[in-house]
Amino acid sequence: MKQTLHRYLRRERASLLAKLDGLGEREVRWPMTPTGTNLLGLVKHTASVELGYFGEVFGRPSSHRLPWFDEGAEVNADMWATADESRAEIVELHHIAAVHADATIEALDLDARGLVPWWAGERQHVTLHQILVHMCVETARHAGHADIIRELLDGAAGNNDGSLPDQTADEWATYRRRLETAAEEAQQNSRTEVPKVPGVRDH
Repeated sequence: MKQTLHRYLRRERASLLAKLDGLGEREVRWPMTPTGTNLLGLVKHTASVELGYFGEVFGRPSSHRLPWFDEGAEVNADMWATADESRAEIVELHHIAAVHADATIEALDLDARGLVPWWAGERQHVTLHQILVHMCVETARHAGHADIIRELLDGAAGNNDGSLPDQTADEWATYRRRLETAAEEAQQNSRTEVPKVPGVRDH
């Protein structure tokens, strides 16, 4: 069980980092949603929370300081990289977090107890099993965000592992038009449906 969860966590970490490949400094930082979601920020955030969940929570704090979590730090400071924070530094932080987390995962049993001080009430009391599941979900969620952000940036999609059908740009455009047509037809159908009167049977 632990080995399976750990394998999934490692896979999602790698998927997230891979979305930076081939992009320049501007592109990896560029906010692509109204709330500012960006690739390098996703890497910074997941690395930061992984250090906390597999460090402080189990009494194994990292010596690596994260100033964006200090009291009085700017809101969402863990979700983007300043111009002075290099891409290499953020990627290195991700590696540091992974090594620290892996050591905790390997050292403890799944039922090892921990405490999440930033959670409320009884939820604070956790096990390694629970945190492993939590971080698999957290990392996969942000890897999914990164998939979409990367496709919006330059059209790159998939993990280069054969999981995405190999189609030309024209074939993808045709596919997209089919989806648009289906959406428009569904909208039209919803407008023309006759509402049923409760209690009246169809004959």
